[in-house]
Amino acid sequence: MESSQPLKKEGIYEENGILFVRGADYIERIASALASKTRLEILKLVREKELDIGEIAEKIGQSKANASAQVKRLEDAGLVKTGYKPGQRGVKKVCWSNIREVRIILE
Repeated sequence: MESSQPLKKEGIYEENGILFVRGADYIERIASALASKTRLEILKLVREKELDIGEIAEKIGQSKANASAQVKRLEDAGLVKTGYKPGQRGVKKVCWSNIREVRIILE
């Protein structure tokens, strides 16, 4: 294993682009977030490049409201990070991810 498992207790932890998940509730949260083709597409897009919600919506062919809801599910699971940057009219929410692997610890 290229990384020591940082997981001594239940939870979700990120180390060097690897998301470690232990515990039934946490595994369910990750599995649920990854169970959508739309969310998987968003995850792939934001791994390649930081995007704002409008750009994500355009790329996946859905409304900004739906794109935002999908990003929220990914964020709650720890798969993406979000922040705010100045836009043309106010601020815009941006999304990115450096997660390249998810490891589920079953013990």
